Amino acid sequence: MKRIAKFYKVSTKQFTEAWKDTFGSRNTEEEIGKIYEEIRIPVRATSGSAGYDFCSPDDFTLAPGETIKIPTGIRVRMEENWVLKCYPRSGLGFKYRLQLNNTVGIIDSDYYYSDNEGHIFVKMTNDTREGKTVELKKGAGFMQGIFVEYGITEDDEAEGIRNGGFGSTSGSV
Repeated sequence: MKRIAKFYKVSTKQFTEAWKDTFGSRNTEEEIGKIYEEIRIPVRATSGSAGYDFCSPDDFTLAPGETIKIPTGIRVRMEENWVLKCYPRSGLGFKYRLQLNNTVGIIDSDYYYSDNEGHIFVKMTNDTREGKTVELKKGAGFMQGIFVEYGITEDDEAEGIRNGGFGSTSGSV
């Protein structure tokens, strides 16, 4: 196996700002600090697992049709020509039709160096057709990330430098 990446937590400051921006006054500064301290770095469950499990930083409930944006508190440094592809955990997708709003989350290698520290956010929707409510418990795996190597065309001349997340690599959103 190639060892090409390492997960880290974003800074306390970055996480606190993102949490407040996402959830407003849902939590006090002290509560946000406790949530941050308990964030777990993604790991594989078994030696044969392809995906690294991202764990929920807090308890969340998604009623049918509801959407949530979750700041994970995680960033990843990886070698060039690799990407982290993020998907809902298989069981959550199968049982509840829990879906990432962008279908597959793509974390590029240069995102790590962005002003927001490469903070990985997840926007998910409970798209159940069976009226099921999803309960994401703090510390439970809810998303998996898989590293994939990619190539570029022979005539590629990209020289742009990323600074940001969604829409930061092109003029269209």
